Amino acid sequence: MRAVVITSRGGPEVLQVQDVEDPVVGDDEVLIKVEATALNRADTVQRKGLYTPPKGASPYPGLECSGTVLTVGKSVALWKVGDQVCALLSGGGYAEKVAVPAGQVLPIPEGVSLRDAASFPEVACTVWSTIFMTSQLSPGETLLVHGGSSGIGTFAIQIAKHLGIRVFVTAGSEEKLAACKNLGADVCINYKTEDFVARVKEETGGKGVDVILDNVGGPYLQKNLDSLGMDGRLFIIGFMGGAATEVNLSCLLARRLTVQAAGLRNRSLENKAKIVAEVKKHVWPTIAAGKVKPIVYKAFPLSEAAEAHRLMEGSSHVGKILLIP
Repeated sequence: MRAVVITSRGGPEVLQVQDVEDPVVGDDEVLIKVEATALNRADTVQRKGLYTPPKGASPYPGLECSGTVLTVGKSVALWKVGDQVCALLSGGGYAEKVAVPAGQVLPIPEGVSLRDAASFPEVACTVWSTIFMTSQLSPGETLLVHGGSSGIGTFAIQIAKHLGIRVFVTAGSEEKLAACKNLGADVCINYKTEDFVARVKEETGGKGVDVILDNVGGPYLQKNLDSLGMDGRLFIIGFMGGAATEVNLSCLLARRLTVQAAGLRNRSLENKAKIVAEVKKHVWPTIAAGKVKPIVYKAFPLSEAAEAHRLMEGSSHVGKILLIP
């Protein structure tokens, strides 16, 4: 099969399509003929040599895909050859075929094309497992999402609004903020021209928000804590701005704040299967009802993976970027 290989650590130019061996399918796995895969920031970090795949995972990038089941392992009962599916991966999506544990496979949501379904597994599992399953974000509460125009952000806006949550977002341009507003965001803040802490306080009558989903890390930690209300929860899913900072912790005691952090890729198979099952139960019906839509900015052929990475790292896009084998 053909796959995108990271030929060395470096810029997008190190991504090259090569002929490689087909994946070996385990007893509890399915082999998927990939219709599409979607880019995630983690792919660019892996390309730079800063994010090693978990032990046993494919060396090729790609944390989600959609496609058709080609083969099922002898212990797999839920899926059969010919099923159209999408899946959460530990790697290997940038290829024509990928093997994935059966517990990480999902049906294609009703009303969504096979191609566009590739945009959902990673964002749905990330958002649901963090701010909902862990931070217990509830109807009537307030949510601040940094990077509102990203794949994570555009999904989080839609699912939170559907569940009766007031949504605040930050983004770096008026075009991105307009896209967030069109998806339902209530308060849109340009972090380049506004102090998001002051705006959050202004919009909440000085109280602050209940939950924050953050991918910036260190530089935002103090500001995030200052933006939270009583019993507020901060969930960190990335360190795009760096991991180190100095912070005044007194507000944690004063307002009973909680700081949480997690990724998806290095979780156990059992934990991933649990998250996927929760997403199927709670999120898939909202997609089928048209309350959450796939936001796909652009699709590239697999051979143009480098160009797709350049687009992602340029941060001009809104939503997800796809690769098509």
